[in-house]
Amino acid sequence: MASYLWQHPDWPEWTFDTQRLATLMASVRHDQGRFLGRMEALGFNMRDEAWLRTLTQDVVKTSEIEGEQLDVELVRSSIARRLGMEIGALSPVDRHVEGIVDVMLDATRNYSEPLTGERLRSWHGALFPTGRSGLVAINVADWRDDADGPMQVVSGPVGREKVHYTAPPAERVAHEMARFLKWLERPDEFDPVLKAGLAHLWLVTLHPFDDGNGRIARAVGDLALARSEKINQRFYSLSAQIQKERTDYYTILEQTQKGNMDVTDWLIWFLSCLQRAIARAETTLSSVLAKARFWEKFSSVPMNERQIKVLNRMLDGFDGKLTTSKWAKLAKCSQDTAYRDILSLIDAGALVKAEGGGRSTSYLLHEDV
Repeated sequence: MASYLWQHPDWPEWTFDTQRLATLMASVRHDQGRFLGRMEALGFNMRDEAWLRTLTQDVVKTSEIEGEQLDVELVRSSIARRLGMEIGALSPVDRHVEGIVDVMLDATRNYSEPLTGERLRSWHGALFPTGRSGLVAINVADWRDDADGPMQVVSGPVGREKVHYTAPPAERVAHEMARFLKWLERPDEFDPVLKAGLAHLWLVTLHPFDDGNGRIARAVGDLALARSEKINQRFYSLSAQIQKERTDYYTILEQTQKGNMDVTDWLIWFLSCLQRAIARAETTLSSVLAKARFWEKFSSVPMNERQIKVLNRMLDGFDGKLTTSKWAKLAKCSQDTAYRDILSLIDAGALVKAEGGGRSTSYLLHEDV
């Protein structure tokens, strides 16, 4: 009896109930088209700003799912540099951040290019520029070889691990990946959004690399979604939504990988998650529009580089309250200079003092009051 999908005699002949999916699929496609239509109506600058925000969120959240915390400003700066966008002073280069940015941009900007084994392996090499996952040396830019035993997904303390999934043995990976890539590049037999959901499931089931399989599967999913929309800009982040729902994600993934070739429940979850990602992107759009309105309102107010930088950070959203000490840290200046910067913006009507005083004095954008 088969324990996992890849051991099923019908592998990899996916089946799903089109009647159960039809209403949800139509709803997702409607939301997708409506949202992209709204983005098309924006000016180039606002569209680029939304693109930058979405890509930054995508990169940060796809790493968080794997337990990695990336510096948001490093990611934003890396993406802006790649896109040729002016966002003020750029942060220093970080090889790890640059690698994952390269992968995400290649997947979406070059979505029409064939996905090959060589391209996937180059993505893997970009994700692990030091040849290590943490302190452990791994096969980089190549399929796994299972030198240390079967590829398994486990949880729990050492000695009491729970095995959630065991991937196909390494000697099958090259053949299985060739079959997957041939399927992916075949003319679509059904809606490409469904193909994105199946591609994600198929790749994480094969687990072809020593590490980074989740990130690469999500990048392949983004490539497939870009093909469904025929645009190379991302305005919603499926990775961010998966990260938000990661407990449910791992639950449905494990159930599916231990089930049969009917993956209807997986596709229902994937489509629902995608629909929630699109709905969540409305917040990003509202924020971009609010930022544009703010700068239009204060376009005639003279500001120095520090003020522009910190106001942009506030408009993009950051945790906690803005205080004089936080301003000084963000702008890399003294607290006296920070206080003068803040006072001039209060006089201009851009900032207001929040309730409270003394050491707890903080400041808000006038629009947030």
